[in-house]
Amino acid sequence: MRVTTVGLDADDTLWHNETIFRLTHDRFAALMADVAAPEVLELRLAEIERRNLSLYGYGVKGFTLSMIETAMELTGNEAPSRVIAEILAAGREMLAHPVEPLPGVDAALAQLSEGYRLVLITKGDLLHQEQKLAASGLGDLFAAVEIVSEKTADTYARVFERHGTGAAQAAMCGNSMRSDVLPALEAGAWAAHVPYPLTWDHEVADAPAGHGRFAELASISELPGWVRDLG
Repeated sequence: MRVTTVGLDADDTLWHNETIFRLTHDRFAALMADVAAPEVLELRLAEIERRNLSLYGYGVKGFTLSMIETAMELTGNEAPSRVIAEILAAGREMLAHPVEPLPGVDAALAQLSEGYRLVLITKGDLLHQEQKLAASGLGDLFAAVEIVSEKTADTYARVFERHGTGAAQAAMCGNSMRSDVLPALEAGAWAAHVPYPLTWDHEVADAPAGHGRFAELASISELPGWVRDLG
């Protein structure tokens, strides 16, 4: 069955994202060094982030609020104003960070757009994701953009039905096994994992060993050839 639609993740698939979060995390750890040891801060921030996902969703704004909440908890609600100001400044800098496509992305998407309908499927803050796509210069290559609160099998089934010919004739590509691969496969699509050097713990999952519709690619440059061979 011929593939007609290719879904692509955005953050850490098309451009850097986790690297920026890690740098800000390190900045936060240094800011809080007199309050908590790095491992204590790490555990508390991770716990608060997970707790807040259902409230704030994914993205910089939720992360910034979680850092503020962590600082408040660790200081007994007495975090100095300079600490809060520094966290807010770090969040603004993340939102304004330049967007540059990862190596091979421009060429791979240009090739794919010649024969397939491309759909951007990403989680995160609506405004920020739209801004990053516009800044990337890749927007014109996509037939549709879906910014969702969570990536589930139902999400992929709905998106590929709306913008394509169904999940059975679609392929999804991304860096997250948990969000980009496993639920896409569950929906009946093909799925390719293109790893990024850093992965947020929340997005880690085991690869679907032996699954006939799954592929591990070394880089996004391999994606056009893989999709073409599916047909």
